[in-house]
Amino acid sequence: MGVDDDGDWTKRRTSFNFRIPFWQSRNAPSSSSQFSSPPSSSYYNQSERHHLEDERAKTATTHASNASTAVSSVVKSILPTRRRLRLDPAKKLYFPYEPGKQVRSAVRIKNTSKSHVAFKFQTTAPKSCFMRPPGGILSPGESIIATVFKFVEPPEGNEKPFDQKSKVKFKIMSLKVKEGTDYVPELFDEQKDQVAVEQILQVVFMDVDQPSPAMEKLHRLLAEAEAALEARKKPPEDPGPRVVGEGLVIDEWKERRERYLAKQQAVGADSL
Repeated sequence: MGVDDDGDWTKRRTSFNFRIPFWQSRNAPSSSSQFSSPPSSSYYNQSERHHLEDERAKTATTHASNASTAVSSVVKSILPTRRRLRLDPAKKLYFPYEPGKQVRSAVRIKNTSKSHVAFKFQTTAPKSCFMRPPGGILSPGESIIATVFKFVEPPEGNEKPFDQKSKVKFKIMSLKVKEGTDYVPELFDEQKDQVAVEQILQVVFMDVDQPSPAMEKLHRLLAEAEAALEARKKPPEDPGPRVVGEGLVIDEWKERRERYLAKQQAVGADSL
C-alpha cells in the first residue's frame, strides 16, 4: 500500500510539475512582453464593428437623401407649376381651314413675372410649321404677339377635314434669365433643370365660311402682329432740331459752324 501511495504521489507530483509552467505562462510576465505584439482578435472584431457601423450610417444617410429627393419630386408633380407667362388664347391655336395653303394663327404672350423670361416654341410637326419669332426674351410686364404658320394638307380618302386638330401640338417653354441676356436657343439646353413648360397648345381648325368669335379674335391678333412687325422694320425717326428756351429752334450743325467761325475770328484778331 505504501508503494502504491508513493507511486500515486510521484504521478501527482510529475503532473503538478508539468502544470506549473502553464500557470506561470498565464500569470507571470515574460521577456517577450517588452516588445509590441500584434493586436488581438478582439481588436480586429472591434475595428470591424466600427467599420460596419460607419457603413450602416452612410447607407442610412443615402436612403434618407433619396427619400427626401423622391418626396420633393412628388410634391413638385402634385403642386401646380407657377406660370411665368400668360397666353391668349390659353390652350388652343386656331387656324382657318384652307387645304393646300399655308395659314396663320397667333398667340399673345405676356410676361407676368417680376423677372426677365425667355420663351421658346416647339412643335410636333416641324416640317410643316414654323413660328415668328421662334423665341425671345420678355421683360417684366412686356408682351408680344407670336405668329404661327402652318401648311394645311388636303384630307386623304375618307378623312374628315377637321380630324387633324389632335395631331399637331405646340409647346411653349419658359426660362428665367438675367437682365441683359441675349436670346439663343441653347439657353434652354444649358439650363434644363430651370425650364418650365408653360402650356401645350392644341391645333384647332375653323371653317372660313362660318364667322365666329374665335375667327374675329384671330384677325385682330394677326393685324396687331403685322403692325408691330412693320414698326420694327422702320428706321428710327430723326428727332429733328432741338428746341431750347422759349421756342427757339437751333440747328445743331448751324450752331457748330457759328462756334467755329467765332473761334476763327478770335484767332485772326490775336494775330493782328
